Amino acid sequence: MADLVMRTAVGNYGHTKGLKDGSATSNKFDMEHIEVSPITSVFRRMVRELEFDVSEMALSTYLCARAHGKKFTGIPIFLTRSFYHAGVTYNQKSGIQFPADLAGRKIGVRGYTVTPGVWTRGMLQTFYGLDLNSVTWVLSGDEHVLEYAAPSNVVSSSNSNLNKMLLSGEIDAAIGAGASDSPDIKPLFLDPDGADADWHNSTGLYPISHMLVARNEHLESNPWLAGELFSLFQAAKKPYLEHLHSSGEKTPADQTLLKMGEIVGYDPIPFGLESSRKTIEKFIQFNVDQKVIPEAVNVDDIFATVS
Repeated sequence: MADLVMRTAVGNYGHTKGLKDGSATSNKFDMEHIEVSPITSVFRRMVRELEFDVSEMALSTYLCARAHGKKFTGIPIFLTRSFYHAGVTYNQKSGIQFPADLAGRKIGVRGYTVTPGVWTRGMLQTFYGLDLNSVTWVLSGDEHVLEYAAPSNVVSSSNSNLNKMLLSGEIDAAIGAGASDSPDIKPLFLDPDGADADWHNSTGLYPISHMLVARNEHLESNPWLAGELFSLFQAAKKPYLEHLHSSGEKTPADQTLLKMGEIVGYDPIPFGLESSRKTIEKFIQFNVDQKVIPEAVNVDDIFATVS
């Protein structure tokens, strides 16, 4: 057993399986895997308590946390990605039909700084021309970063269920409300997969959802750690990519990645800064525009060096 043991909280994905079953290991440190469900609850625990040595982290939460001096640093290991057209829904009684109809409306989202919300607002603003300041953003939850203060057009609801808020008329539309059995709740984009492909082909962006962070004290005392983590996660991913492109049975999660791969290419979960630099730079600008962070930051300054 290595002298250094890292308490690690990451989700159970095809590309992290090798880390958890022991087929991908390091001779420099061991991982003590802490199982947390849902994985999104790790973000708050890491931001507020520094509970883990290494953890999964939502990208916008990381940017916001960094702006508030939280003592962990990003590793360019991007654990999950997503496209976001499918996540926008509305109550058909609101009269909404097109993205332009969202202007002046009340739109619900779990938290103002959550990554799906930032990506979707940025997409609606830059690709569909929505004036974000004309919208009242209604929150069904709180923020991971306790110190964050939202803009004046952001309000909180006592209701924690976005679909119930849609049905009651408290909000006109929502981001990330999830499935509903109600015939009154409709998707804004009738062909979200086609819209995702069009948006990606036009912008070159491939949204990052979750990444990896490590506590600063460990990165400072072990300068090799970021590179070793990167190599280890790459080693775990390699057989999973081979599985994705084999003829073997596929899980729903596999199918989701393969569908994204039809848009972005062979590797739907690319690691490293260079292939994602444009995406991260645009996302940083979205966070500045939406007042999630006070000013732009340089991509190279917010990720540990892994080479």
